[in-house]
Amino acid sequence: MMKKRFLQALDGQTITPPPFWLMRQAGRYLPEYMETRAKSKNFLNFCYSPDLAVEVTLQPLRRYGMDAAILFSDILVIPDALGQKVEFKVGEGPVLEPITDEAGLEALDIELDGFHQHLAPVYEILRRLSREIPSETALIGFAGAPWTVATYMVEGKGSKNYEIIRGVALNNPDFFQRMIDLLVDATSSYLIEQVRNGAEALQLFDSWAGVLAENEFRRWVIEPNAEIVRRVKKVHPDVKIIGFPRGAGPMYVDFVKETGVDGVSVDQTVPLEWVRDNIQPHVTVQGNMDNLLLVAGGEEMDAQARRIIDVLGRGPFIFNLGHGIVPHTPPENVARLAEIIRGEG
Repeated sequence: MMKKRFLQALDGQTITPPPFWLMRQAGRYLPEYMETRAKSKNFLNFCYSPDLAVEVTLQPLRRYGMDAAILFSDILVIPDALGQKVEFKVGEGPVLEPITDEAGLEALDIELDGFHQHLAPVYEILRRLSREIPSETALIGFAGAPWTVATYMVEGKGSKNYEIIRGVALNNPDFFQRMIDLLVDATSSYLIEQVRNGAEALQLFDSWAGVLAENEFRRWVIEPNAEIVRRVKKVHPDVKIIGFPRGAGPMYVDFVKETGVDGVSVDQTVPLEWVRDNIQPHVTVQGNMDNLLLVAGGEEMDAQARRIIDVLGRGPFIFNLGHGIVPHTPPENVARLAEIIRGEG
């Protein structure tokens, strides 16, 4: 049986035209997503509803025929499964009960006794998707990386400057190390179980890695990601893992060399020729079109998509965005992008 194009690219092969998928490809820019979302009382309930989550995962595949489907879920199911109070409030986004000391940490399920039972619906979603997606489509599982998940656990919500969590990490590094260690345990265990239930590749989203100084980046991003990759590959040596330390800049190179990832997703701030010369010799590159260009569409989007393919498509490459699709993206622009990637437009 022919290996899926997405997985061939992660094996280090150069595939023409390149395989593609888009972060947040199942989402609010699609009217059918909004119809499905309306059937659930809140966002977490939506993530734990196999019928609804499978349906929204399949929706973009029906429209655009991506080379990979990604599990519909959220990075905050991990703190939720650990016992932290997590809510998604309309107009506000995620709101958590902040944990800033040892007592808050001790209140969590640090032995992971009920962790997998809580996440059982996620594993069911993966099992169903592995049966329902097209045979040529790969299935990606994912989790948030420890630093990024910890930002929400400590700050209690999204942040603009991350002063609270960086203060905790600097002033109480022993406590913060314990939190990161717990997240390494939980995330590794979660991803191992995702592969058991059908995930063929995994992505670790470290969306807020770019706010850290070099020494902090090594301790809180490179080291935890490397340990998760090591643990997952010890159980599933053949599974492919993509890292995404968004905003890492020149630190992308050390991240790639020191974590053992098979691919790296690069954000739109990184120059293409630099990626080609400094990162692509080591791993498969994924990225990196500006998600706002996808909103704008038109000749500018067409030209940039073609340039990305021209520069990166001569080596191991998966076309994607520099971050997730935003809600006000016109669906017809995604269709146009798919045509260009396939060489049809």
